[in-house]
Amino acid sequence: MADDYYKILGVEKSAPQSEIQKAYRKLARKYHPDLHPDDAAAKQKFKEVQQAYDTLNDEKKRQMYDRFGADYERAGMPGGGGAGPQWEFRGGSGGAGGAEGFDFSQMFGGGGPGGAGGFDFSELFGQFGGGRSAPGGGRKARGRAKGEDVQSEVRVPFKTSITGGEMPLRLMRGDGTSEELVVKVPAGIEDGKRIRLRGKGEPGPGGAGDLYVTIRVEAHPSFHRRGDNLHVKVPVTLGEAAAGGKIDVPTPTGDVSLRVPAGSSSGTKLRVKGHGVAVAGKPTGDLFVELQVVLPQKYTDDELAWIEKFDAKHALEPRRDLNW
Repeated sequence: MADDYYKILGVEKSAPQSEIQKAYRKLARKYHPDLHPDDAAAKQKFKEVQQAYDTLNDEKKRQMYDRFGADYERAGMPGGGGAGPQWEFRGGSGGAGGAEGFDFSQMFGGGGPGGAGGFDFSELFGQFGGGRSAPGGGRKARGRAKGEDVQSEVRVPFKTSITGGEMPLRLMRGDGTSEELVVKVPAGIEDGKRIRLRGKGEPGPGGAGDLYVTIRVEAHPSFHRRGDNLHVKVPVTLGEAAAGGKIDVPTPTGDVSLRVPAGSSSGTKLRVKGHGVAVAGKPTGDLFVELQVVLPQKYTDDELAWIEKFDAKHALEPRRDLNW
């Protein structure tokens, strides 16, 4: 045939709908006019790719193209000059196609109402506007392929993954265009989980596919997550650790006041119930606070002398249980 749509897309005639859509997206990105504003050849190639895809991605058009070639749209019009017979359609009371009672299935040796090989000529004739559609009314999208699903990722701040929120997402479409979307992030979502956006995938004759967005949670400088519990290391002064006292610690729901036990060392852990990750339908996790004693970097001679006396008075063996 003069314009081989399958050859233009680089697929076999038996290629499934998904392969046709995949080939189209690849070529559309390659030849899109926005990427080649001054390239007439690329613009023409994109036009050919688009025309081929518009035909082969539509089940009915593809059936007609396979039978009549690139001029399938004129195949049945009066004086159309197509490769097939020239038919004239009138809005009479005839059967399928409305051509005043003539049975077109006889022309093709059809076996039953579907015509040749089960092809429904009543649907074919209905596309030319002159005939009546098959009983049941309308051009139904029977068996039409749904658009292909799309995969994408979005990076989410740690805080947003815990409390929930919205994140913008720029999605590149198969035709080379881009679309700005907003992804609603549910509270408590974990890294690697996917969010499904119905109808936001690639368009198709049977409706658009879905968009699956994988969540990538960014690290937090202080907090980290283990299951539904949060863990944080909180610095305290030597005086706070030795004498005890109250400190304020941030949580997803606001600051909480904690009492540091007197004589606390670095590594002492405090548990704050119900201030961890809140996931819908599950009990809220806890917050675990690990104390870290912070000391000055420089000391006077008098301070060092006092510390030596202090150590001598409080003989400790901090590495007693350190073994290989």
